[in-house]
Amino acid sequence: MPEKRDYKISDIYQGGYSSLKPQYGDIFTNYRINPATLGMTTDPRTANIVQDASTKLNVGAKNIEISAVSPEVFESIPNRELKGINQLAKLTGVDISVHGPIIEPSGLTREGFSNANREAAERQMFSAVERSYQISPKGNVPVTFHSSVMLPGEIPPKGKEIEETLVINTESGSIAKIPLKESKFPGDEGKRSIQKELRRVNEEQWNNQLRQMEYYAGIGGEAIEKSAITNVLSEMEKRAAKDWTPQERAMRSAYNRGTTFLNSSYNELKQLFDSAYNNASENDKENIAEFYKQVEAKARKIKENPKSSESVILMKDIIDNGIETLKKLPAPQLYKNLNEFSKEKTVETFANVAFKAFTDKNVGNRDVNKTPIISIENPPAGGAFSTGEELRDVVEKAREKFVEKAKKEGIDENQAREVATKLIGVTWDVGHINMLRKYGYEKEDIVKESEKVAKLVKHVHLSDNFGLEHTELPMGMGNVPIKEIMEKIGAKGDEVKKIIEAGNWWQHFKTPPFKETLEALGSPIYSMQMAPRWNQAIGLQQDYYSGYGMMLPQINYETWGAGFSRLPSELGGQRQGAEGSRMSGRGME
Repeated sequence: MPEKRDYKISDIYQGGYSSLKPQYGDIFTNYRINPATLGMTTDPRTANIVQDASTKLNVGAKNIEISAVSPEVFESIPNRELKGINQLAKLTGVDISVHGPIIEPSGLTREGFSNANREAAERQMFSAVERSYQISPKGNVPVTFHSSVMLPGEIPPKGKEIEETLVINTESGSIAKIPLKESKFPGDEGKRSIQKELRRVNEEQWNNQLRQMEYYAGIGGEAIEKSAITNVLSEMEKRAAKDWTPQERAMRSAYNRGTTFLNSSYNELKQLFDSAYNNASENDKENIAEFYKQVEAKARKIKENPKSSESVILMKDIIDNGIETLKKLPAPQLYKNLNEFSKEKTVETFANVAFKAFTDKNVGNRDVNKTPIISIENPPAGGAFSTGEELRDVVEKAREKFVEKAKKEGIDENQAREVATKLIGVTWDVGHINMLRKYGYEKEDIVKESEKVAKLVKHVHLSDNFGLEHTELPMGMGNVPIKEIMEKIGAKGDEVKKIIEAGNWWQHFKTPPFKETLEALGSPIYSMQMAPRWNQAIGLQQDYYSGYGMMLPQINYETWGAGFSRLPSELGGQRQGAEGSRMSGRGME
């Protein structure tokens, strides 16, 4: 006999689904969202946005986001496609939003920072806003840009402090890394702070430059002093067509070497003078101005004839005076924390783009109800400005910068603040912030970060993941705490458009993620905003997508042919007495 084992029915059969259970669903998040606020993105790989948007409408989406995240793809979208989307929106009644190209707004590249790069990014972003206006000229189309693209953030593992920071030389644009490990040296014990290390780096850099300039100036001056008289004699003999002696040639070579060192030190002094002036306080600028007066005449003579013997001597005098002056000044703060520096440049870019969109006669024309909204998105956690606190700081400072620019243009300050509040806000990506889990943070921390931007939210991106990689699944299929996040965002979260970003679902499962999202968010099936809901759909007598389903089983066709639908209902046919139909030309009984 087979061995007798204990088992329960629940081990092999968990029971059937019941449409009477409102909380039912394997992926239901216990949070319900009005499906009218949900939307789908177009395929970011295609510029054929009209055709792609049309396929998204087939699943019932009421909002479409043009996902032109690649700058190259965005530039490949012809204007006629934008007009086509506008016509499609009018025809179908859907709302359109735009995910602008992913561009680093700070102007930082892999080669470093330059203001020319920042201005180029600003022009590219404004072009995206300007073209988005063609999609929805009636007003306020949300255009999303990432707060950063390539900048690393400073997110320490939970319960720990960061062990290193990146700094940037604001003059050269070069980037360096500074460790922040604990010091054990007597008198310097303890954790190294970012500000303390920045002061140290700037002082060391400045003192090293001064020492180097002084050292080479000393070598040059010494060589010239030893060879100057012989050099004059050698020149006289040369004009008399006499040959130089070996000693004269050596002295001449020493003179040339000395002038080379002095020229190098003189050029270094120019750079240090500019650095000191650009970073000096008003009191220190007085000392710099005094030095300027003392050496101005000499410097202009050098410029007229830099190779003359007199110019060489003047260089030495100016360098000596310059070293004495610069040593009295505090070290210029050329190195700054990369995160803070980039935030300043990022804020400038967003404020400029928003203000130009508002004032441009072909876009906003100073009509706040028509101007596109600049909605700044948090990048995947780990990038710069990816937390709620950092993103809030960027948006609030961008609004302040907008107000400053508006006041200079004669716009009333109160009006400027109202405009800035409406036109600059946040696109909150719930999947991106969930990646804080990679650094050891938990659900409560993720919800707190969401709460920090609640009042600034203009738009929401929905995607689920497990917090470790930047994957995009329909809601309910990962561990994003969507219920808690949306509750913290509050009424604004209920009102704004929520765009489903599920690229990885498309990639692997090849089906639209809309139905799964409706199930996860417990959205109502019908427009009355009441039961039944999508998370209950699997327990209904038929699936919403199944058509007739088992009401017209295939076996009936095989047995009785196409006319079986006129059979009695107990045999699978239509209800008796209901032979008429909407297409029969007469009313249904």
